[in-house]
Amino acid sequence: MNRRTRRSLVLAAAMSSIFVLPRIADATIVEFQTVMGDFEVNLYDNATPETVANFLDYINNGSYNGSILHRSIANFIVQGGGFSFNTLTGQIDMIAANAAVVNEPEFANVRGTIAMAKQAGNPNSATNQWFFNLADNTANLDTQNGGFTAFGEVVGNGMDVVDAIAALQTFDLGGALSETPLRGDTTNNPLDDTNYIIVTAVIISDSTVDSAGAAGLNPTPTTANPGGGGTVPPATGGGGGTFGILGLFGLLLAYRFKR
Repeated sequence: MNRRTRRSLVLAAAMSSIFVLPRIADATIVEFQTVMGDFEVNLYDNATPETVANFLDYINNGSYNGSILHRSIANFIVQGGGFSFNTLTGQIDMIAANAAVVNEPEFANVRGTIAMAKQAGNPNSATNQWFFNLADNTANLDTQNGGFTAFGEVVGNGMDVVDAIAALQTFDLGGALSETPLRGDTTNNPLDDTNYIIVTAVIISDSTVDSAGAAGLNPTPTTANPGGGGTVPPATGGGGGTFGILGLFGLLLAYRFKR
């Protein structure tokens, strides 16, 4: 292969990646479809690009389809993303987790925000689990474990659905399911899909870049860990794709001057 052919292949591959990469992470509004009703969440893709890209990866893979809301604590949070109901076996399965994502504690954990759950004592351990803040949890969640990354907010009347789920009685099903909300006839043995709060699907409903800005949303900055508390670089780029594009152009320039 001569030098001109090799250079053409590198350029073609890079240009192809430029047009593909942003499409993975530019969606800013997603719809949660649940057995209790549907609601939309507007994501903060500009300020928390790594977290949004991580979340959208799970959505694009269908990981949250058939998942359950497995944890509910009154006036605190409703949590999901970690477990699913297997309609074939009637059992609860764990959702496979990807690599952990870097913490991006830019915004406060106020009521209505969605944030990433993570392991105690490890700020950069969030994978597939998330939670909705039922109350203003800034005094608690913004100050511990490096701050919890709020990466979007429920819009419209969506919190009516979340509040209805939070109002359900919870049951100790053992292990991580010690505070699981259930509906219907909870004397069922075994419990089935009429009991669990199932997220039938999470879909991208609006792929407009920076729809949070267009919608006039004004998320509350955290005061506990501004800019990630100095441990995480300030987030840049829209839709989490800008860094990838600039990096590819840098590689092209480096290749050209190296010749």
